[in-house]
Parts: sequence; structure tokens; C-alpha cells
Amino acid sequence: MKEINTIEYKENQLILLDQRKLPLRKEYFICATYKDVEFAIKDMVVRGAPAIGAAAAYGVLLAALEFEKNTKENFVKNMNIACEALNNSRPTAVNLMWAIKRMKIIVSSDNGVKNICNLLKEEADYIFKEDINTNKKMAKEGYRVIPKGARILTHCNTGALATAGYGTALGVIREAHYLGKDIFVYADETRPRLQGARLTAWELKEENIPFTLIADSTAATLIRDGKIDVILVGADRIALNGDSANKIGTFMLAVVAKRYNVPFYIVAPTTTIDFEIETGDEIEIEERASEEITHIGGVRIVPTDINVYNPAFDVTPNEYITGIITEKGILKTPYNPSITKFRNNF
Repeated sequence: MKEINTIEYKENQLILLDQRKLPLRKEYFICATYKDVEFAIKDMVVRGAPAIGAAAAYGVLLAALEFEKNTKENFVKNMNIACEALNNSRPTAVNLMWAIKRMKIIVSSDNGVKNICNLLKEEADYIFKEDINTNKKMAKEGYRVIPKGARILTHCNTGALATAGYGTALGVIREAHYLGKDIFVYADETRPRLQGARLTAWELKEENIPFTLIADSTAATLIRDGKIDVILVGADRIALNGDSANKIGTFMLAVVAKRYNVPFYIVAPTTTIDFEIETGDEIEIEERASEEITHIGGVRIVPTDINVYNPAFDVTPNEYITGIITEKGILKTPYNPSITKFRNNF
């Protein structure tokens, strides 16, 4: 099994595998300040809810090192500004807000500035390592729902590139492959940024997992024709009732899967559950630049002066979700009671 290192903190710098350049070039983006991290999250140098959360935690740490010489009052003031900037870098992924909330608790503590900086480093490292361990636990849970010889459909990228390591939905796929379930993967290209074509295909090829890349519009035909046994996707935010936001195009897959009785699973850590919202209607959906649709590789592919609608995510209602695979078990409908149980244990 190949190790794919997406995030590394070393010598007071956050080193990110630049996912904008894959698969053609393997380059790294160096973050020396929290502003660099804010840019990296906004511009999708790093992407995937768990990876964003881990990167944001290190962004808070870099801010602390920048303001370390301030008085305690000015330190806290500047840290709150930095945390707010990082918090607003992308609006949908709840792991981002979750990680920053954990770091802010330390910032607002009664400790001295030097001690706060040390504690922030410990917390960021813990968030990073915790995500890897969580992903491996999810993989073991999800392995149980994968039939021998399964043909699996996945959307967007949910692998090591989207997390601190191993992956969510792609982590389950890895587990099934390495434990001999003889699986085959169909990977959606995932327009408009092609994370499936550029990133998932790259990860699958790196690990010699059998797969075929398909256009997003091909998936419904494969499902109808009985060529898909199970669908695994990730999530960026999950409401208390199980409604789940994920990369745009996920909702379509869930509807077709329901029509043809194909199991449809969300794979996400419990940190992706937003315990403050009741339904998916409350999830803010990020709308990104029109150039993501009008251009490919910097080349315009559509007429000039046209309207473009480019939401980054959609919400799949809970009725279309067979189960939510987490590190603490597989949640089944009705989701509200089981998610509420998790909430009470947090």
C-alpha cells in the first residue's frame, strides 16, 4: 500500500500537496502564514472536508506563531481575526468550523501566549492524527457492506488527498481491495473541477486498484443496467436528520440508485455531522467562480457573455441514503435518533 502524504507540518511551515497540479505534476504548496492557508483552502490547493479541517488547524497555529510576540490582549484580538478569516475560507465543509472551534477554545484559555502556542501545536497534531485513525476505523466498518466481487461507483475524491490520510469512501474501497474482496471501481470524472478524473483516478492507479473512469452522465446508465452493486460517496456536512451535502452531482446518483435498488452509502466521520442544524435546508451551499465551467486548463470552451450557475455541492435527502458509515458504526434510518445519540456522547 502506497502512502500518499497530502499534509505535513514541518519547521513552522504547512506543506500541502498541490491538488490543482495533479495528476500531471506533483508539486507542493508551502504555507508560512495563516493567510497562505486561507488562500490554499479557498483556491482548492487542499480540498476535502477532513483535509480542510486539519489544514485550518495548522493555519491557526501559524497565526499564533505570527502573533506570539503580542501582548495577551492583542494576541487574542489578532487570533480571533485570523480564525474568522480561516472559518470563512469555504462555507460548506463543517470540519473546517469544527477544527477552528477546537483551536479557539485554547486561544481563549487563561494560559500565557507561549503556552497557548505549544498547546495549539499539540491540538493541531492531534486533529491530524485523529483523522487518519478515524478513517481507518471507518474503512473497517464500511468493509462489511461491500459484497465479494462488488462493482463500486464513487463520485468526486474521497481518498488520502481529501483527508489527513487513507480516505473516507475511498478508504473503504482500499480496505475492500487489500482484504481480497476482488472489487472493481467506476469513478465519476466529477465536473466541473474533475476531482474524480484528476485525483481519484490518480489514487486508484497509484495503488493498482482496478477501475474505469466515466463521465458523470454515464453513471445512470450503469446503474440501470445492473452494473453497479454499491455506491460510496463522502460528505461535507450532515444534518441531524441525515440529509447530506456532498460534491455537486451526488444527489442525482442517489435518486437513480433508489429507483434501481442499489445501496447508496455516505462515508464520513462524526465530525462531519453538524449538530446545530436539523435538516439539509439549513446547509449553506458554496457557489464558485464561473470560470470553473467556462474554462478547462485555462482555455475557454464556451461562448462569451453567457450566464453560469456553479454550486459546488448539493444536498441528498435522507430518504435516498441507505446508511451513513462512520468510525463509530453504520447509521441507518431513521437517522435523527442515532445521530442525536452521537450528539449526546460528544
